[in-house]
Amino acid sequence: MVQDAKFEDGAEQPLRLRAEDADDLVALSAMLQDAVLPVSEMDWQAGQRRFGLLANRFRWEDAEAAQVARRSVERVQAVLVVDSVLKVRSSGLDISDKDQVISLLSVTFEPADDGAGTILLTLAGDGAIALDVECVDVTLKDVTRPYVAPSGKTPTHPS
Repeated sequence: MVQDAKFEDGAEQPLRLRAEDADDLVALSAMLQDAVLPVSEMDWQAGQRRFGLLANRFRWEDAEAAQVARRSVERVQAVLVVDSVLKVRSSGLDISDKDQVISLLSVTFEPADDGAGTILLTLAGDGAIALDVECVDVTLKDVTRPYVAPSGKTPTHPS
């Protein structure tokens, strides 16, 4: 017998998003805005055509509720995996400095022919990582429990 969902079934769960086109990337990008990570937490596995990173993402989906409840804002560690990667390029970033901490501003897709194109990871400070892909095949998954954001503040962007 099939039962209707209950309110408790909607309890907070780790985020897991999948993007298969540019429109899907808009939601994924919103969840990754202001994520921070050291360069050492990025990896391109050329043989598997996979690029991944482990980032400390700000929990935008909880920020308003935290403010209303007067509790601390949170971050969570999340893995971003991009499959079908043909080439990785970067600019404005010293990838040899493994301790350098970068901040992700957006994830966008610049289409080319037949579903191929470039996924662009735009970083604070004019840096960027360009992933040439056969198609949009991206997964974002939270891998830890949320924790209090060390700064205790919601990220802001001056106009």
